[in-house]
Amino acid sequence: MNTGIKIPEKVMYEALLRKDTEFEGQFFAAIKTTGIFCRPSCTARKPKRENVEYFRTQREAMVSGYRPCKVCRPLSYSREIPAEIKSLINEINSNPSLKISDYDLRKRELEPSRIRRWFQKNHGVTFQGFQRLMRINNAFHDIKNGDKVINAAFENGYGSLSGFNYSFKKNADFNPNQSGAKPALTFTRFTTPLGPMMAVATEKGLCLLEFTDRRMLETQLKNLEKHYRSKIFPGKSKFFPETEKQMNEYFAGKRKDFDVPLVMTGSDFQKSVWKILQTIPYGQTRSYKKQAELLGNPKAVRAVANANGKNGIAIMIPCHRVIGEDGKLTGYGGGLWRKKWLIDLEKS
Repeated sequence: MNTGIKIPEKVMYEALLRKDTEFEGQFFAAIKTTGIFCRPSCTARKPKRENVEYFRTQREAMVSGYRPCKVCRPLSYSREIPAEIKSLINEINSNPSLKISDYDLRKRELEPSRIRRWFQKNHGVTFQGFQRLMRINNAFHDIKNGDKVINAAFENGYGSLSGFNYSFKKNADFNPNQSGAKPALTFTRFTTPLGPMMAVATEKGLCLLEFTDRRMLETQLKNLEKHYRSKIFPGKSKFFPETEKQMNEYFAGKRKDFDVPLVMTGSDFQKSVWKILQTIPYGQTRSYKKQAELLGNPKAVRAVANANGKNGIAIMIPCHRVIGEDGKLTGYGGGLWRKKWLIDLEKS
């Protein structure tokens, strides 16, 4: 069975053999001989081609009598944050001065090397490095809010002012007493059915929302730091809970519009393109040519396409709704498979 899937079965089977994460969200593979269904990236032993059928959604597979695989857990969000990692992050958010050592992890029956690998893979630093950045970020906000440098140092777990000053400057690239003049940039990570996303916020609103495997993400983060002349740290923001809530509602088909404050960082032309993007109604698409016409310059199709590609606030600024003049899907930073998935979600 190939229920409404336009991908050739040969391509899907090859993706299944490769354990290809690029096809996450596009199909689910059901194994006739075992009665289970899996994600394309499942690491379990692969069946023969004739023993596989494909479904567009988990629901279709279950209605047909298949059970979810216990290896890849197709009913959970893709690349979901493990419960023990969530617990650690919540604990650190509640008390940034807390220092959880490898010994503390072992007492909780957690293997330090596994925790370290997860943070290195998902945040680019070790668990100890993540905790240190959280303490620096919290101290940064304390100082911005009028606290004295020495108080911020001791309240965030530093035993000496000199040690705090050294660590702060090394990670933030400026002295603690300059914090009042620097904008705060904070990031978080949350899961979605299409993979994890990263959100970055200033004190005024959300300035970045991207899938974490986007190839240009590192460049986008560096551009933000250059624009604001400040470093991006993990931490809390008043905009993050509502961002995650509204994104969950969107993926569940329960939200069509967003009202999280957005801070667009780009040239005047890029900002004008992004504002036009926000006028495309939910469930509809528009061509790059039409976008250029609405901007008053029908010949600026290529420039419009380039500006679309520089959009750093995925979904809320819906560049996925822009397609080619011939109706074909073209260019999307998160991958064409995600673009198709999002368009299909909104049309259904």
